Amino acid sequence: MKTYNAPADVETKWVVIDATDVVVGRLASYVAKRLRGKHRADFTPHIDTGDHVIVINARKAKFTGNKLRDKIYYRHTGYPGGIKDTTAGKILSGRFPERAIEMAVKRMLPKESTMARKQFGKLRVYPDAEHPHDAQQPETVDFAAMNTKNTKVV
Repeated sequence: MKTYNAPADVETKWVVIDATDVVVGRLASYVAKRLRGKHRADFTPHIDTGDHVIVINARKAKFTGNKLRDKIYYRHTGYPGGIKDTTAGKILSGRFPERAIEMAVKRMLPKESTMARKQFGKLRVYPDAEHPHDAQQPETVDFAAMNTKNTKVV
């Protein structure tokens, strides 16, 4: 038996995913899988075989249940007693709604490694439908149609 190693010069694709009415957690797990390259037959853990992923309409993504008001994101300022919190609803309706998807994807990638930072750098999230990556000729993935559970009916 031989161990397979992917070639070092891997061809990566550019993929566009529309997040309109899509559940954030399901979208994040799919995007993390595409960023790592686990969807490919030649996946190798120590070589970056992932794709570049563009997520559009992040402002229209949905959370299930009561997560809009109950899910709390924490951050720390670095000063004593400097813990700050915000809810998922405030993030999605705020100035940077793409951060909800970015945080969900980042937390599904491997932790604290150069490869994880490189893979996370291949993610681009935009709050609206416009993106500046038309020159890369990205292919569109209809994530909402893959499974009926991917969308939240409002």
